Amino acid sequence: MANVTRYNPFDDFLNDFGKGFFVRPFNLPAEAELKMRIDVSEDDKAYTVKADIPGVRKEDIQVDIDGDTVSLRAEVKQEKEEKDGGKVVYRERSYGLVSRSFSLPAEVDDKTSQAEYKDGVLKLVLPKKANGGGRRLNVA
Repeated sequence: MANVTRYNPFDDFLNDFGKGFFVRPFNLPAEAELKMRIDVSEDDKAYTVKADIPGVRKEDIQVDIDGDTVSLRAEVKQEKEEKDGGKVVYRERSYGLVSRSFSLPAEVDDKTSQAEYKDGVLKLVLPKKANGGGRRLNVA
């Protein structure tokens, strides 16, 4: 038998009220999680991957290819902080490490793969490996 409880809106209010109100002078939103969004497209010869990685330098991006697995890693660094005799009251800029790994349907030729980073978007052109199409078995 299911348990039925009565909803009390003050429970949510009191739980949210006590979480950060007494720790910080303002109840500001938590720090945003760093995310890497990708698009993968395919044609007969290659895969094209576009990854949004804003706020990084191309020297801080690492791309690893192992067969059909692609791993992307980027380190977001806060380069410069300016204070004019005061203190930082609120910061939305973040820093840290973001990574993403995914598998493709076919193996990639890592020798001829290309990577370009421009305007916060990493573009990878990953040619398919020759003879990597697999084969169909006849059922007897």
